[in-house]
Amino acid sequence: MAQRKIIHVDMDAFYASIEQRDHPEWRGKPLAVGGSRERGVVAAASYEARKFGVRSAMPSVTAIRLCPEIIFAKARFEVYREVSYQIREIFFSYTDLVEPLSLDEAFLDVTENKRGMESATQIARQIRAEIFEETHLTASAGISINKFLAKVASDIHKPNGVTLIPPDRIEPFLEDLPIDKFFGIGKKTADKMKRLGIRNGADLKKRSELELAQRFGKAGRYYYRIVRGLDDRPVKPDRIAKSVGAENTFSQDIQSEAEMVEALSPLAEKVSRRLTTRHTSGKTVTLKIKYHDFTQTTRSHTGKRFIQTAPDILAEARSLLHQPHFPDRPVRLLGVSVSNLDNQPNPYGIQLTLDF
Repeated sequence: MAQRKIIHVDMDAFYASIEQRDHPEWRGKPLAVGGSRERGVVAAASYEARKFGVRSAMPSVTAIRLCPEIIFAKARFEVYREVSYQIREIFFSYTDLVEPLSLDEAFLDVTENKRGMESATQIARQIRAEIFEETHLTASAGISINKFLAKVASDIHKPNGVTLIPPDRIEPFLEDLPIDKFFGIGKKTADKMKRLGIRNGADLKKRSELELAQRFGKAGRYYYRIVRGLDDRPVKPDRIAKSVGAENTFSQDIQSEAEMVEALSPLAEKVSRRLTTRHTSGKTVTLKIKYHDFTQTTRSHTGKRFIQTAPDILAEARSLLHQPHFPDRPVRLLGVSVSNLDNQPNPYGIQLTLDF
């Protein structure tokens, strides 16, 4: 099998970086997303907070003890999802083989790509530049011949770094790698390995597959393979999307028809771009309305033809504003989505020559 070109893109402190982007007064300061000074759990921490030992899933009281000056920001998952949409649009402009792991990271197989670019490293650099231009956020990237190596590589020069592990450097790289840097080996397993004298890849490589299986069960066979750089798992594109949408929460509630139509226009543009990027269209348009009191409703209409353009989507959304009646309360959020999609599988081939 020909070697693949795999990129792992990982946003840097994603939730916390968005909050610092949107609140300039928090930039450069230790910040936790989620929780509060009284209770709760940290969902994400800025790099400034991480220097004090603050980590995700940590109780807020522990974070305060480690960093008394820490700022707590309320999580805004609607915003994080919207930014994630923007980033995935960029990914899909290079390849359809995108496997999201979460809102802030994904694998991309660029062995063949839409830009016709030979160098995976250049693709990774260009993607990071486009992400920064579009979102004002930084990302780190790892590049290699499989998912395991790309994932490990993306963590080497964080934040805002690029790391390539070319085929001729895989063996020495893995032999020197500390055991707790291997993706898939957690803290407890790493501690157990260290007690057995396994402190880096070279130590792990000395152990037989049988011994590792006996000590670590099925995972032992995985460890035997990854320390040799063996990982034949393909990049699996996200399941076929059932809908494509965009939404916006307003800083102040809106109530007039003019305000709502003005708000719907950029949403229709975003949805149109996302449909175009995914080479699809849809028959059903859904309008989401969230009122000032946080109650919410949706209105949908299914037409006879597939639509993709912003004017068509906007026309349907404007019509739904009045079906069954125009909103009679202030509105804090509007969303537009297109579903009942015309999804077609994309052919995929392997390019035999590689230039990392």
